[in-house]
Amino acid sequence: MKNVDDLIASAAELADRGLSKGEIADELNVSRETASWLVERSGTAAEPEPAEEPDGPHDIHVDWNAIGSGGARLTYVGRALADLLTESDGPAEVTVGIEKAGVPLATVVSRELETSLGSYAPAKHQWDEGDIDDISGGFSRNFAPVEGRECFIVDDTVTSGTTLKETIEAIRAEGGVPLACVVIVDKQGVEEIDGVPVHSLINVVRVGEQ
Repeated sequence: MKNVDDLIASAAELADRGLSKGEIADELNVSRETASWLVERSGTAAEPEPAEEPDGPHDIHVDWNAIGSGGARLTYVGRALADLLTESDGPAEVTVGIEKAGVPLATVVSRELETSLGSYAPAKHQWDEGDIDDISGGFSRNFAPVEGRECFIVDDTVTSGTTLKETIEAIRAEGGVPLACVVIVDKQGVEEIDGVPVHSLINVVRVGEQ
């Protein structure tokens, strides 16, 4: 995707398919606020109106389709994420992928580090309107449990840090111990969340006024 108009069109397509705004945010790697703005701008019409840049939220879109669409490339990036974790954090027993994009990355990390594989669906996937605090996420029973186990957390992008924070809290609530988080791109430049270090392959830094 090259510009905001492309994002608006993509948001309209995803909304027409029945995805919640939280799922749209996840698919487009933008914040929930940006996803809401894109859907509202589109009106879910086939031909969205051109976006006026000053009216939009301050956010950065990350398109890593070139990685995700190639198994070999995804494996290489997953290995790089695993390498980041081995440099500064102790061994984990479970690698938890945050659905959706974090799970294939976590699969590679899990294989490289020889851990079990867990999967967490964040609350934002159910969020459309209203208070997201009234919604809860959950761990998939089709993957490894986190109870009493030390865990790595894998996602594709840090937008606000909310999803990583939620996952950390969920692991602790289950009796697990989150050791570290790792992502491809960090749009906030965070070094830790709730005492858990965050590693990234790429940090995005805003320079000057928005």
